[in-house]
Amino acid sequence: MRRAGYDAGFKLGHRREVTAILAGNDDLAVGVIRGIFDSGRRVPEDVSVIGFDDQPFTEFLRPARSTVRQSFPALGRTAVALLQEQFDVSASPRQRAVVDTELVIRESTAPPA
Repeated sequence: MRRAGYDAGFKLGHRREVTAILAGNDDLAVGVIRGIFDSGRRVPEDVSVIGFDDQPFTEFLRPARSTVRQSFPALGRTAVALLQEQFDVSASPRQRAVVDTELVIRESTAPPA
């Protein structure tokens, strides 16, 4: 997964119009940032990078990763509730559900230059 992030970061780093990347998870963001640096650009001075999940290690990397925090217990409860609805023939199951998230700003993001 980090290798895929690296490859994407390296390619996107060569595109000067790219100023921000939202990675699908924090592991991808690790690779993206390395790829950005290896393409000759800097994080966050040239490109802001945000991960997703707020894995415990993200705040200890340099630059500390900005991320989107989600509650895994809430996600699990919601998934179980949706699954239970599928078995209740008297109810019409929801097609989607929303779980709250929180943007955590750290060192890997900055306003565009």
